[in-house]
Amino acid sequence: MTKKLIIPNETISNKIYVVRGQKIIFDNDLAELYQVETKRLNEQVKRNINRFPKDFMFQLSPDEWKNLKSQFATSSWGGRRIAPYVFTEQGVAMLSSVLNSERAIAVNIKIIRVFTKMREILTDNLSVKLEIEEIKKKLSNHNKNIELVFNYLDELIEKKGKQKPRTKIGYKK
Repeated sequence: MTKKLIIPNETISNKIYVVRGQKIIFDNDLAELYQVETKRLNEQVKRNINRFPKDFMFQLSPDEWKNLKSQFATSSWGGRRIAPYVFTEQGVAMLSSVLNSERAIAVNIKIIRVFTKMREILTDNLSVKLEIEEIKKKLSNHNKNIELVFNYLDELIEKKGKQKPRTKIGYKK
């Protein structure tokens, strides 16, 4: 490639959403990154539809689309008329075989790297959360043990206060 691609990771990560429990990117966001029209991107996908099973790409349901429009406060009469297609990480990777421009290949590589980095961050966060939960359990057990020790001490102090004076054993004067 003659020019170096300069797209910040944050720009890509801000275009990644979670829909149906999967991290996805909308077709219009991908078209923007590839610098093509959304219509052209979708045409290429439809020409090669057997490369995009449902776990690679899917169209939002009417309810999801309606909810999405209300989130972005888009008008009901302007803009897009049909629900967008969304692409999972595997779908983005498959796009590189459909779109052959240098920019598309470079953008795909960048997107896949961002997806990978996000997965690593989530994995790291998950392991940290598990460690914190383990520490919480230990602290909870320690708190119970300390409380038990204090209860035993209180009982011993009560018994000592209620004790009758002992008669001394030995020679009396």
